[in-house]
Amino acid sequence: MSLNEISKHYSNKSIAILICYFGKLPWYFDYFVYTCKYNPSIDFYIIIDDTNWCKPLPGNITLIYKTLENVNKIATQKLSFNTNIHTVRKLCDFKPIYGFLFSDIVHGYDFWGHGDIDVIFGDIRNFITDELLENYEIINVRHDYLAGYFLLFKNNEKMNKLFMKSRDFKKVLSSDIHYCFDETNFQYNEFTDIFSLPKRKKEVESMTHVVKRLEKEGYIKAHFDHYVIDGVPGRIKWEKGVLYYRNKYEVLLYHMIMFKKRYKPKQVGNIPNTFRISPARIYT
Repeated sequence: MSLNEISKHYSNKSIAILICYFGKLPWYFDYFVYTCKYNPSIDFYIIIDDTNWCKPLPGNITLIYKTLENVNKIATQKLSFNTNIHTVRKLCDFKPIYGFLFSDIVHGYDFWGHGDIDVIFGDIRNFITDELLENYEIINVRHDYLAGYFLLFKNNEKMNKLFMKSRDFKKVLSSDIHYCFDETNFQYNEFTDIFSLPKRKKEVESMTHVVKRLEKEGYIKAHFDHYVIDGVPGRIKWEKGVLYYRNKYEVLLYHMIMFKKRYKPKQVGNIPNTFRISPARIYT
């Protein structure tokens, strides 16, 4: 039995990942789907408006068809004030409230999370263990600030309304301005010191500010660790559901936010059981 199979076999906590993506699905969605298949104990719900996807999907991926306008209407109704989700980028500010907005989808799961499709997954359960899920209410895959591309919350009223602990949440969610609320309000550099909050607060209190503050106050139990690779480092290998960096460090996921700007294949064929990622391409 492989490490990937063992980690799934001994996992008993249920997880739902919620993702919203509007517009034509990009080439890297094929890799996202393929690597989700190797994490069958986690369910992915992807809200899209592209009805042209016709390739087979694994059983743990569900596509839900809605428009950006539909999501904005749901948000306005649930929050009881007018929201302004008129651009895809603005959706980032709403990621921390997906569990609140889509409570019907996450009902019955132990944890829910928000994410993106520009990621290649390794063995998620080898990092997100039952021990972590038993002992923490929020699990982050970075050591410094919250990652919008993968973040888990315990599925209860306290955590599903955690965004309301930001003194600025109404300002953020009622505005059409993108505040990077799900992460740091663009204060990435200031969070490199993981032992203290940034001394200079910018325009709004982001979710990283909220989580760090409430963790310090003892209101929540948050787990921070570095399980991911991003940028364009190269020397990445995916093999039968497990992701490696430099052939020796196993990682949970590779975030392709920079890589996807360099590599733009015209089409994606059959994805092999093993592939590698250099700074500029994916190859076997």
